[in-house]
Formats: sequence, structure tokens, C-alpha cells
Amino acid sequence: MARVERAWQRMLSGRRLDILDPSPVDVELSDIAHGLARVARWNGQTRGDYPFSVAQHSVLVLEIFTAMNPQSDDKSRLYALLHDAPEYVMGDIISPFKAAMGGNYKDVENRLLGAVYLHFALNAAPPATLQKQIKRADREAAYHEAVHLAGFEVEEARKFFGEPSLAAFDLERFDELIRPWPTREAHDRFVDAVDMLATAIHSQS
Repeated sequence: MARVERAWQRMLSGRRLDILDPSPVDVELSDIAHGLARVARWNGQTRGDYPFSVAQHSVLVLEIFTAMNPQSDDKSRLYALLHDAPEYVMGDIISPFKAAMGGNYKDVENRLLGAVYLHFALNAAPPATLQKQIKRADREAAYHEAVHLAGFEVEEARKFFGEPSLAAFDLERFDELIRPWPTREAHDRFVDAVDMLATAIHSQS
């Protein structure tokens, strides 16, 4: 009989998360925040005393999404905040490398993301229109990160990520949001944002 390869990871919460067939029951906010606060964007190739973490990127995307969609509800904002949640176990692989990998990487990522959304009482996937709005906010965050942190020239960043519709000076507290946070700060601010939105959603139900 062929040996079945292990596809689960033991999380610090004590959960065993099956990466190929994840259950929302095994998703914990503490694990997500711990992982994302320690995963570096841009493979760590950013300026500053600390890596620019995926947890901080997620908060930046939330702020940009909210500024671009001021009428959005709390569920939409929570979808935006959690858009990169699978990276707490999969890591942050830059887009060109993802494309080169091919295979079922995206399927695994989407199953993990669906489990995360279900854990927080959201549907397993947001509506298509919302997905596009989140992707737009994500690309605008990537543009600002590229220019301010990753050494891109403005024209180069525009080529890869498009012209941002939201200038840095139009985003409240931009300097604070783009300054790389220490791990604990990134962890805590991500948790606070999730808790705030999840509490608001629960109070409305």
C-alpha cells in the first residue's frame, strides 16, 4: 500500500490544518495573525528596519479599499482584509513565480481562502464585483509598496501595477501605513482590524 503523504501542518494554536482539504473549524485568527506578521512581502527586498509583512499589507489594502469604496459594508471590508490569509501557511510567492509554477497552486490557495472566509461567517467566495474591487485595492497597495519600499521607479511601477487612482496624500495616515511595522505591531493591528469588523458584523446579525 502506498504511503499517504502528510498534508497537514500543526499550528501554534494546537490545530492540525489540512492544507489540501482545510476545514473552517481548524482556522484560528491567532494562527493567521502569527503567520502573516512573519511573512515578508517582496521576498524581504524592501527598505526599512523591519520586513514589510503580509499582515501590514492586508491592513493597507483594507484602508485603500475603504477609501475607494466608502459605502462598502463590514463584510466587504473583512473580505478585503483577509484576501491574502492563505499566506499564513503558504507564504507570499511573488506573482511572476506563481505564474511560472502553474499546476494546482491556485486551487490549493483558493480552498484555504474559502475555509478562512467560512470560519469568519462569510461566504466561501465574495461576489465577482467585490473580488474586482479588492484586486484593484491590492494592486494599488502593491504600487505604493513598490515605489516607497521596493526600489521601483514610478514609471516601472505604473507599468506593472497600473496608475493608482488614489494618491498617497489622499490616504489618511499613509506615512504610518507604509512604514514597516515590527512583528508584534503588525500582528496586533491585524487582529484588531479583524476583531473590529467581525464584531460589527455579528452585532448586525
